Amino acid sequence: MVKPLGFELDDKRVKRAGLDYWPHLDLKVYQGVDEFFETHKNKPMALLSSHGTKSYTEIEFEPGIFLIFGKESVGLSPEITHKHPDQLYKIPLFSEHIRSLNIANAVAVVVYEGIRQIADLS
Repeated sequence: MVKPLGFELDDKRVKRAGLDYWPHLDLKVYQGVDEFFETHKNKPMALLSSHGTKSYTEIEFEPGIFLIFGKESVGLSPEITHKHPDQLYKIPLFSEHIRSLNIANAVAVVVYEGIRQIADLS
């Protein structure tokens, strides 16, 4: 997770939401995006944005890939999307009346596509 967060990690609602898996997480919190990208600059990443031109199904998932999502309210910053244009992917929306998916649904869609692809490899 990258600060600033929109919530407190010690909030009982956060812990309750992840009750089943919270003890199994290896949670790392970064002080900002620069620290995160510098720490992981040579790691595989896919950034999810409505500005992406490739579908999330085109991500080449592999163990250890970082899936980067922005804030639910504003998405990824233009600074990030401009620095990583080849790593931008989107979830296609099939109606002009839908602007975006909420973050929980977007994460679920992409993570389970990754699980499907990686499971197909084994």
